[in-house]
Amino acid sequence: MPPSFAVLGAGAWGTAFALHLTRLPQAPRVTLWEYNAQQAHALTRDRVNTLFLPDMPLPPELRITASLEDAVREATLLIAATPVAVLPELLENCRQITGATASPPPFFWLSKGLLTDGEHVFLPHQKLAPRWSAPVGVISGPSFAQEVAQGFPVALVVAATERNTAEQVATQIHGDTLRAYVNDDLPGVETGGAVKNVLAIAAGICDGLKFGHNARATLITRGLAEMARLAEALGGQRTTMMGLAGLGDLVLTCTGDLSRNRRVGLMLAEGLALPDILARLGHVAEGVPAAHAVARLAQRHAIEMPIATTVSQILDGTLAVEAAVRALLGRAPKKEFCGI
Repeated sequence: MPPSFAVLGAGAWGTAFALHLTRLPQAPRVTLWEYNAQQAHALTRDRVNTLFLPDMPLPPELRITASLEDAVREATLLIAATPVAVLPELLENCRQITGATASPPPFFWLSKGLLTDGEHVFLPHQKLAPRWSAPVGVISGPSFAQEVAQGFPVALVVAATERNTAEQVATQIHGDTLRAYVNDDLPGVETGGAVKNVLAIAAGICDGLKFGHNARATLITRGLAEMARLAEALGGQRTTMMGLAGLGDLVLTCTGDLSRNRRVGLMLAEGLALPDILARLGHVAEGVPAAHAVARLAQRHAIEMPIATTVSQILDGTLAVEAAVRALLGRAPKKEFCGI
């Protein structure tokens, strides 16, 4: 069967990734699924995603549908591009469609974040893999949707529950402007993708308060140490945090003007209330729900994560921005690499 990819979710990142797939030298059949029938009709009619990527025309070979069954039924690879909280429901809907299939296609996601169930917090694969009979995995790394849509160079990592599938998917998405690496550390890759969004909010606050480049560099460095601690506690590897899914994504999200989570921090520094910030943003900022989940994990595993925990308290409204800065700066001196 010739390759047929279904990108599930027509937001900025899903649309951008679908555009990338259509540009591959041996382009597979690409279907972009938009859950809203009216929006799917507009995408098909206008051949542009005016809501998220208004300057990027959609090529005629990109199929667009509002029918999940139409997108999934013939696909050889499913790539979800929804907010992370939607992944379990989306996978369940796909499972019902492929239920009669002996071997469903691999299920991958571009989402970055954590899943919660009551008081419990999970890495996405921990909730999704038991519900899917084929390998599952994540595609992650430093990647702004706008730049990928424009065909700017980018490098990503692919991690999965089965290495052979990760290698296959990396080969399939690799192209002239996208270099794909395989990473065997699925928990580490997922941890990096979730925590970097929380730290980007902190970076936005830092920049919004005009603390300067020195402070931001310190925040990124110490934030990386927090990411490494949590990754190890969740079964990942500290070395993964030195790569694209860790340091690479962290630097991009903390410094790039296209970062939604950084913009949340900038507006918090201005004194805006969180509901007003999210309304202005108009997009999902995964760092907001992830902050509470990360703080919960840090407490559960007795991990010191002062930056991420402080962001959670600011978002909860239990700690003012100015007081949070004083608390972080007032922490007692210690050896830099004492427990990292």
